[in-house]
Amino acid sequence: MRNLLLIVVVSLLAGCVSMSKVDSGEQKIGDRMSVTLDGPWNRINAPGLGPAEIWTMEGMPVDQLLIYSGIKNEQIVHAARTGTGAPKNFAFRSNMLPDDIAAMFEGMLTRDGSRYKLEKLEPVTFGGVKGLRFEYSLTRKIDSVLLIGVGYAAVSKGELFSILYAAPKLTFYPRHIARVEQITKSARIKE
Repeated sequence: MRNLLLIVVVSLLAGCVSMSKVDSGEQKIGDRMSVTLDGPWNRINAPGLGPAEIWTMEGMPVDQLLIYSGIKNEQIVHAARTGTGAPKNFAFRSNMLPDDIAAMFEGMLTRDGSRYKLEKLEPVTFGGVKGLRFEYSLTRKIDSVLLIGVGYAAVSKGELFSILYAAPKLTFYPRHIARVEQITKSARIKE
């Protein structure tokens, strides 16, 4: 999270980051997934942020909706860092079990030293495919803010489809979680 925030700040200063409105209605995410929105969101547009689309209601430091569509086997699920001292990279593997997928996202979210706790993991249908839902809490290292998060994921034809949302426990998570749940229920993955 800290590294992502740093990339965004540096990109903003360089003039590379922009925000665009995502309107209500059906939105195609990648080649095989679509979601339907009841209201607008803001999409962050910047190079080097990784394979997920990043949406927000309040702004990136406050809340983030990460949408993954068609992540291939061995593809890294975050902005890649290489070199000495770089945090470990976390890649999707098409044979991952639900616990493995939740652990992969835990690793991704804690690359900066933030503290993570898995609160719940359960099977669900996501996008019309057998998948998983997990809830977590995350204390950001950079500012010690407690975030609450929810994630949905499914594997279809060896590719990962997922939606993760996180926001501060007080005010922002309760304010937007109903909209997030509506988005996840509307998700459709083309088989």
